[in-house]
Amino acid sequence: MSQAREKSQIRDFALAEQGELKIDWVREHMPLLRQLEEQFRQTQPFAGKRISMCLHLEAKTAYLALVVQAGGADVAIAASNPLSTQDDVVAGLVKRGVTAFGWYGATQEEYQAHLREVLDHDPIALIDDGADLATILHQERPEQAARIVGGCEETTTGIIRLRAMSDEGILKYPMIAVNDADCKHLFDNRYGTGQSVWDGVMRTTNLVIAGKTVVVVGYGWCGKGVAMRAKGLGAKVIVTEVDPIRAVEAAMDGFSVMPIVEAAAHGDFFITVTGNQYVIHKAAMERMKDGAILGNAGHFDVEVSKPDLESLAVSVRRVRPNIDEYKLADGRRIYLIAEGRLVNLAAGDGHPAEVMDMTFALQALGLREVVQHSYAPGLHKIPRELDLEVARMRLQSWGVTIDQLTDQQVAYLHSWQ
Repeated sequence: MSQAREKSQIRDFALAEQGELKIDWVREHMPLLRQLEEQFRQTQPFAGKRISMCLHLEAKTAYLALVVQAGGADVAIAASNPLSTQDDVVAGLVKRGVTAFGWYGATQEEYQAHLREVLDHDPIALIDDGADLATILHQERPEQAARIVGGCEETTTGIIRLRAMSDEGILKYPMIAVNDADCKHLFDNRYGTGQSVWDGVMRTTNLVIAGKTVVVVGYGWCGKGVAMRAKGLGAKVIVTEVDPIRAVEAAMDGFSVMPIVEAAAHGDFFITVTGNQYVIHKAAMERMKDGAILGNAGHFDVEVSKPDLESLAVSVRRVRPNIDEYKLADGRRIYLIAEGRLVNLAAGDGHPAEVMDMTFALQALGLREVVQHSYAPGLHKIPRELDLEVARMRLQSWGVTIDQLTDQQVAYLHSWQ
């Protein structure tokens, strides 16, 4: 612990006991990771290896870091978002021997410095979030990138960036696309994002959702979850999309579908979940109601065009913690939650522990896979068997059993006659 404390850059080590309580709470509600922690402690798949991680620094990711540490790794972790970092959790991690870099409200310069510090740990493997570490390695540290044996990526945004790098043939090490696993996007992106977004919005605004009109920008798995939960809370839901297939799906799920500029005139709440930039822009803002509330659930704070919002505003003020009011020349007010950063983490506690248990089990298993087996540089799917293993672990933790195919049924499914 003393070595981790000496190397770390955190806000207040005195908060460690409070942070440990948070970590212990989620551990009690993450049975899959507990099972892997015990397995890793016995098998030591990361013995003597340095692992660097870039994730939201809150209790569930802290526990993942401790599970990797239990496998014998020397772990260093940096924040993937300045407003999602919980200083007490970071201190608790350091107390338990993980080197950490990050604090709540870090400036852009501090945030970037912390990412470089975690790479100075000289890791042989990574867990990345949004491909932040990959970007620095390939732009600034190509020799170090060439020494990486592999890693795992958490988010849709990160997969988009890594796929672009892989398609260009410049990705220097193998990365497993954990986000593309069924046990990740079907549950984390849909049920996790769906619940945690509205948890963050409701606790921050203290406003009712029922009877309001919610505009969900993007109908991928995260957008599906946000729309589903908004409907369950009693909202009228409009979906905006650029993909015609997803637009058809949204319409057949019972939602109104229209362009963002048209939807702008109707919305009370706007949630962006696209992974793209400026999906809410000036033309839409100019049509919004007085009191419209904007939140983003994508990885980066670029989905709501803050430059456009600032250009329209005659004044800006913080009206509640994590809510900024932009007053327009005609007197209308548009509210932005958490500076346009991830609303469920910057203004909440992120996904429920039980949901992240599945995702982080995949991360831990994917990391073990890429460390123990030789993969070519590029982006790889997580092995299907690991996906199924996590699903079985989930069912087992619930005490649920399912049917098994007989040999005769298996033969029939593989026969053409």
